[in-house]
This record gives sequence, C-alpha cells and structure tokens, in this order.
Amino acid sequence: MLYCLYVVGFSCAASLPLPVCYNVANWAAKVYFKFSNKHKTSLRENLKIVLGEDTDSEVIDQYALDVFKNFAKYLADIFKFSKFTKEFVEENIIVENREYLDECLTTGKGAILVSIHIGNWEMGGGVIGSWGYPISAVVLEHQSKRINDFFVGRRTVNGMRSIPLSSAVKECFKVLKRNEFLAIVGDKNYESSGLNVDFFGKKAFLPKGPAVFSLRTGAPLVCCILVRGKNDKYRLIFEKVEKQVLTGVYEKDVKMLMRSYLKVFEKHIREKPDQWYAFNKLWNPEKITQ
Repeated sequence: MLYCLYVVGFSCAASLPLPVCYNVANWAAKVYFKFSNKHKTSLRENLKIVLGEDTDSEVIDQYALDVFKNFAKYLADIFKFSKFTKEFVEENIIVENREYLDECLTTGKGAILVSIHIGNWEMGGGVIGSWGYPISAVVLEHQSKRINDFFVGRRTVNGMRSIPLSSAVKECFKVLKRNEFLAIVGDKNYESSGLNVDFFGKKAFLPKGPAVFSLRTGAPLVCCILVRGKNDKYRLIFEKVEKQVLTGVYEKDVKMLMRSYLKVFEKHIREKPDQWYAFNKLWNPEKITQ
C-alpha cells in the first residue's frame, strides 16, 4: 500500500500543479488511513499522550487523519520540488535564527542538528545544504531500492549527504571532525540502543545518538524544525539547546542532554500535533525498564 502511495506521488508531481497534487495526496491519505490499522492504532495512542488522556476519541481520530493528510502532502512536496533555490526559499519559507548555524561552526567542532518527524524535515535539511553548508544526515535506508535512490538523489541535488544507519558511527565522528553539520532525527529509535527518558511526562524509549555524539565530541546541539503553515508556506526554525552542567556520570549526562532538546520538541509537537508523523508506538511498556 505504501509503495502505491509513492507511485501516485511520482506520477502526480511529474505533470500536475502543486494544488492538484495536494488534492490527490489528501485522497490517497484517506484511503491509506482506512486500511493502515497498525500505524493508525500507534498514532492514536501517541496522540492521546500528547493531547491528554481525557481527550475525546473523535478529536484524536480527527488529528490522526490530519496527520496522514499532512504526511501525504509532505511526500507531494518531496516529489514535486527538487533543488531549493534562493528564490524558492525566499518565496516559500520563513527562516528563523539562521545565524545560529554560523555561530555553531565557530567552535570548530561541527554541530549536531537534531530534528523530528514533523512538517517536512527532509526539506529542512535540503534548504540548509542549498545554502552551501556542508551537511550530512543519518538515514534509514528504504527496503525498496527505487524509493531509497529517489531520496538519496533528492538530498544530493541540494548538497546534503546521506549516511546509512548501518555505517553511521564512524562517519558521524568524521563529519564533526571536519567542522560540518550532522543531522539526526531524535524521535524514532531504529535500533535497540536507545534510553528511557521523560517525554510528555512519561517514559519513552528514544534514540540517544544526538546526545552521545555531542557528549563525546563537544559539538553543540541545535534543534531544526520545518513546519507547514495554513497557506502551505513553511517556517524553518532553529533553536539553541540549553547548555547543561555535566555530572561526569555518562548515562545521566546523556539523558540530561536528551531532555534538553526533547523539551524543545515537546513545544513544537503541542503546537502542530497534526504534523507529527509518529506512526510507531513511542511509549511502549515492554521497552520501559527501571
């Protein structure tokens, strides 16, 4: 079903105006929402924690459907747009705090751009690359070679290098040593090496990579968020992560750094819960340990 969604997206983007692409995306999202029981169930459970345990089920269902719609529009954007030119950014994206990028590079240790699956994180990385900043992103390779090659090609066009998760550790250290940007998502654990940390007041099993690389290299952390507005324009937001006084206890310091950027993400998710693509269960009791 997911592959069919990609095929529809490719076909639409090649010949149709963007508003029409969005209409097709909405239709495809409704169809996928109807049949994707696993993703729909996990998303509802996640949204219930974000919106509040006492939130009416109909409200949660509406938000869940809107998430599917916005994800389909995210795909339409990726299919439609290739290179992000200066003119494209000026016409379509409001950028906040771009100066943080230059400030980070003055440390000589590179910087870690932490993002989450909200809005259009792929476009955010592509815009940074189009500005001429050296940026590499840790990515999970798609099982479909065709889909994977498409995304790698889109990133390359805009100057963003893809680092496969399977070879990430050594390459990430090299990126930071070259005083470059390393982009990592912090809300989906692709391996079993995450940590239990407070997220929206409950323990969630989340990836520790951004915090670990920052702790080991001294590279600063910056939150990078790109969200969609009501008029389908975008806001690309950079937020500094508060510096923490480290204790010298490794796991405690890693969790402290994780919480420092998760607090930023909680704010943005609360503002745009319909754009947070949390299709996998985050608060999983089976993974929570004392």
